[in-house]
Amino acid sequence: MDSERNFEGIAQEIIALLDAKKYMRARDKILGLLEVDMAEALEEVIERLGIEYAVILFRMLPKDVSVEVFSYLPSDDQLAVVNVITDKEVKYIIDELDFDDMIDVLEELPANIVDKILEKSTKEERKQINTFLNYPDDSAGSLMTPDYISLQKDWSVGDAMAHIKRVGMDSETVYTCYVKDRGRKLIGIVSLRTLVISEPETPISGIINEDVVYVNVYDDQEDVSEMFKKYGYLAIPVVDNEMRIVGIITVDDIFGVIEEEYSEDFERMAGVLDSSDAEYLDIGVFKHVRNRLPWLMLLMISAMLTGGIIRSFERLLSNVISLAVYLPMLMGTGGNSGSQSATLIIRGMAVGDIEMRDAHKVLWKELRVSLIVGLALSVLNMVKIILLDRENVLVAATVCVSMAVIVTMAKCIGGMLPMLAKRVGIDPALMAAPMISSLTDILSCLTYFTLASFVLRL
Repeated sequence: MDSERNFEGIAQEIIALLDAKKYMRARDKILGLLEVDMAEALEEVIERLGIEYAVILFRMLPKDVSVEVFSYLPSDDQLAVVNVITDKEVKYIIDELDFDDMIDVLEELPANIVDKILEKSTKEERKQINTFLNYPDDSAGSLMTPDYISLQKDWSVGDAMAHIKRVGMDSETVYTCYVKDRGRKLIGIVSLRTLVISEPETPISGIINEDVVYVNVYDDQEDVSEMFKKYGYLAIPVVDNEMRIVGIITVDDIFGVIEEEYSEDFERMAGVLDSSDAEYLDIGVFKHVRNRLPWLMLLMISAMLTGGIIRSFERLLSNVISLAVYLPMLMGTGGNSGSQSATLIIRGMAVGDIEMRDAHKVLWKELRVSLIVGLALSVLNMVKIILLDRENVLVAATVCVSMAVIVTMAKCIGGMLPMLAKRVGIDPALMAAPMISSLTDILSCLTYFTLASFVLRL
């Protein structure tokens, strides 16, 4: 917290110095920060003073530092900077960025600027860039980098170590080396630790680990993130359809994917249909309306069904007015119980703790939990209704039995619906709060009034 307050103070000082046109002092102040904090400070400069002041400060940074800072800027700010600086400056930044960061930047730039950059690139560079740009946005190919260390299986450990010393500084990681044959097919991996402790004359073919976890260039990035969560690797190789290694994905590249994945799930759980990557304040009012209105209309229709059920039991309610008092509590408890279970199951599925084959285990556990919870809530309500509300035993029994049944149904539905959704290819997050609540509202009304009709004989 102290470091955050300290950063805020420095950022405000930088803005004040720029506003007073004391550029060198602002430069000295920002150079005392880490590159990622410099980028955040530039974001605040853009927001408070405008892109012109930010570019003045950006141009005053050492070239190697400016490249790092640029890589941490949001895509909108990167584009704003690129639109102001010269083509030569853009070309320098692009050339100095790590390959995967460069591809991310090029994907956001206007086509005319990308064309200018490609014109000044070598034929081999253009071919490689175009190959990466043509991979689908959500694929493993769009995340990978070609900057990895590859070894030939007929090399010795001494050859491998010499190769690592030559190319290691330009590689994304040196901790794992990828062994391929003459046809570039991936045949195994060797860790740097194994190479270091092996004798120089030892053949690579004798120490490789052929049990390799890899992904295809067209695999969905969410599937790739699941692989990282499951195995805990720092990097995973990417192969084409012929098992030729074309790049690697490192764990830092996957962090953004995981954040996007959780943001998307959160929005869907809240009933917001938004497939864009734009920030809240950058999305127009009518886009927000389009994102939210479909869900609200669907939930309104479900509420109409609930209202229709209540109307069909109008005679029952008119004879026993007190039944209406407990309906909101039963509906709310049912919705909360179902959402509670759904949230736990969706989280378990997201982190790999729950698989589809565990469906019967989930149902059995939710059934036992719901029976205990439902019984506890029923007993509490029985005491309250009889002693405090002074209602008769039949009304209390109706409410309490309904409570136990509703909680049991809601928890079992909340536990099973996300798994059913995944089975049929629907995002499990769609089965969360709004959907579960609407479904349990309908079932709560039916259960409550059916039991009331039976118990009270009305």
